[in-house]
Amino acid sequence: MSRVPRPTLRLQLALLYAAVFAVFGAVLLTVPVLGVKVTEPAGTPPAAAPDRVDYTFAVSALGLAVMVVVSLVLGWLIAGRFLRPLRTITATARDISASNLHRRLGRTGRAGEFAALAETLDGLFERLEASFEAQRRFVANASHELRTPLAAERALIQVALADPQATADALRQACAEVLALGQAQERLIDSLLTLATGEQGVARPQPLDLADIAQGVVEVRGDQARRREIRLEARLSAAPAAGDPGLVESLVANLVDNGIHHNGAGGRVDVETGVADGRARIAVRNTGPIVPPEQLDRLFQPFQRLGRARTSSADGHGLGLAIVRAVADAHRATLTARARPEGGLDIEVTFTQGRPIPG
Repeated sequence: MSRVPRPTLRLQLALLYAAVFAVFGAVLLTVPVLGVKVTEPAGTPPAAAPDRVDYTFAVSALGLAVMVVVSLVLGWLIAGRFLRPLRTITATARDISASNLHRRLGRTGRAGEFAALAETLDGLFERLEASFEAQRRFVANASHELRTPLAAERALIQVALADPQATADALRQACAEVLALGQAQERLIDSLLTLATGEQGVARPQPLDLADIAQGVVEVRGDQARRREIRLEARLSAAPAAGDPGLVESLVANLVDNGIHHNGAGGRVDVETGVADGRARIAVRNTGPIVPPEQLDRLFQPFQRLGRARTSSADGHGLGLAIVRAVADAHRATLTARARPEGGLDIEVTFTQGRPIPG
């Protein structure tokens, strides 16, 4: 059984305009009719009074019917005029969702609710595009980076099984190597998930303090820094901000890890938090190898390290600074990096202090 199609919003508005006009017109129609009865001359024959009332009523009713039709037509035209931005938004949004998410609605030509609707949809498309791009990069990066350890695991198992004289110690050694490769894959997947989550943006920002987060990270990394004979120092002042605490912790942890791993014995890593010009900031400065300024931007790309495009799992996967940039972008924070002439990096991330961040 086919359903009766609902009238369009334009038709509903036109009928509403016409109905309102008809009701008020009918009320006003009674005024001249009653006026004729009240103002009848004293010498008017009784038979002529009803005819005069009927004539006045007929003329007024005809005029009302004509005006109702005119009001319906005008209501149709006016409703179409005011709903034109909505039709444009609907058509463009349908085309964007079906073909390319990089387009935006932009200005609708009219301020008010339609402009707010277009702005809201543009924000939605922006988040969808970022989410899809992050998903595509995640799949591409994961497939590329997981292929090598999986092949290594398969080779180790095949060699162990193919050796008829394999001893228990040899099999145990092969299992240990497979476990080590599996742990490296787990770390890689965790880093990729953090990177993809950071690229999607922050949906529900929460109050946080960079000093508290940095304090926890420094305490956890203290033993690691001492084993590598690196001096890890922190000067932490309150730095309230808003964002995703988990992502911000990943940002701080990767900054500190980068300073520790790419350093040498006797080096140092300084962590500082505070508020500058009304904005919360965290700065991590470390010694280490000299970084050519032209190579600095490349280090913030996934799977990139100084001197080579891809990294081995023993030295990390080259995702630390890429995660830092993704998290900073998700929080609309300002990321500043500078190569130190004597070696190492100065990296500073400035957040919008205490303000909600759009998702």
